[in-house]
Amino acid sequence: MTRVVVTGGSGKLGRAVVRDLDEHGYDVVLLDRVPSPDKPERVPFVRIDLSDYGQVLGALTGIDDRYDSVDAVVHLAAVPAPGQVPDVALITNNVTASINVFHAARVAKVKNLVWASSETLLGIPMGEHHPPYLPVDEEFAVRPQSSYSLGKAVEEEMARHFTRWDPELKMIGLRFSNVMDETDYPAFPWDASPEAKTFNLWSYIDSRDGAQAVRKSLEADLTGFEAFVIASPDTVMDTPTIELVDRFVPDIERRADIDGTSSLLSSDKARELLGYAPEHTWRNHRTS
Repeated sequence: MTRVVVTGGSGKLGRAVVRDLDEHGYDVVLLDRVPSPDKPERVPFVRIDLSDYGQVLGALTGIDDRYDSVDAVVHLAAVPAPGQVPDVALITNNVTASINVFHAARVAKVKNLVWASSETLLGIPMGEHHPPYLPVDEEFAVRPQSSYSLGKAVEEEMARHFTRWDPELKMIGLRFSNVMDETDYPAFPWDASPEAKTFNLWSYIDSRDGAQAVRKSLEADLTGFEAFVIASPDTVMDTPTIELVDRFVPDIERRADIDGTSSLLSSDKARELLGYAPEHTWRNHRTS
């Protein structure tokens, strides 16, 4: 059985990842500052301060009465969005936690690391520096617009060099769209206020499909650094996507047909290389 530690396993996405990995037979350890409200009983919780490298190294090399080695790491812990703490505090917290996890994993000889990157690297929030074309994919240089996304850009650059130093290492950054779960869906669709969701082109990811992407990444026969856009195949709207494009972002180049309520964030690379196959949509939970 593969032992996977999940940092930030008590958060919205983290809880879905812990459940999914546990259900698929992984030996999961939850690392976070606070316990999860609904973790599986057999999943141990370990309280950790990821800003302390010593604690991180200890967690990835073994903890008495818990385990003596780690096979893989899923790193999700972070201040999840700009505006929650001052800018420099945000990037300091997130990048420090990530370099501690990346470096401790290297020392512990862990060769399989998946972490939460972000859709915000794609030129989001929308504005003056919008993406160069639609649908958006991984083929253009990242363009962070906030302290949060700048931290994610730093993490991806660090991963490129960690994998350059160790050709056997796999580091996958998942550029998650806005994570949603069943408790969020009563507010959908957002047709009454489409402006509120222009910041990420009306995209989202169901937490369960995000968890699937994590598991598929852990299982992928890849080495080196790879980044993948992870989004649901539909938008948060009932309005046809092409109508939203024509109204809000008419000047962006269109490189493919935009049909129905299809997402403007392309997960085609994840489908091809990871076997990512999203199964959940808010439309299955609509109340009217």
